[in-house]
Amino acid sequence: MYNPRHFEESRPEVLRALVREHPFGALVVAAPEGFEVNHLPWQLVEGPGGATCLRGHVARANPIWRLASEPVPAVAIFRGAAGYVSPSAYASKAEHGRVVPTWNYQVVHAHGLLRAIDDAAWLREFVSALTARFEAERSPAWQVGDAPADYVEAQLRGIVGLELAVSRLEGKWKLGQNRSQADRDSMAAALEAEGGAAAELGATVREVPRSEPPR
Repeated sequence: MYNPRHFEESRPEVLRALVREHPFGALVVAAPEGFEVNHLPWQLVEGPGGATCLRGHVARANPIWRLASEPVPAVAIFRGAAGYVSPSAYASKAEHGRVVPTWNYQVVHAHGLLRAIDDAAWLREFVSALTARFEAERSPAWQVGDAPADYVEAQLRGIVGLELAVSRLEGKWKLGQNRSQADRDSMAAALEAEGGAAAELGATVREVPRSEPPR
């Protein structure tokens, strides 16, 4: 990924936090005919010494898991706040007009070795944990055990687990850090005024300090 120094985010705890907050990621694996790309929710698991893995699952009919019958290189891509920025959002537009549209965003690339896991006990534990994560704020919270046992067993036979042993996390926070503070303030205010996803992007811009690009 092209990643100028002033947009680079390398703090592991920040990168992992984005994955937790935006767990729906795109998985990319090289295949003989090109690339297999799938979109799925992931569970981030931290082990001893800061080791990280990502766990997910796909339908048994999905060919991607067969590519990982033995560990294969893969990357999972996660996106945080993102959106269009109009030139009108910049204070400098009124000063000299030398501004153009852009797209600001946060992304994390998780690189590592992917393996398929075709094991009923592992899958049950995984889907139970994944369900608990997304049901945590619901009342009542649905649990895997709420469904009939024979139905759950049939569903488990229809999926295969995936585990990505993460060797490298790469982050890019393109949030106008290379612009003047006046432009960043006016941009954040304009995005917040739009509401919705744009407001989330505006708040994120305010959280990240300005940095001078290398000359």
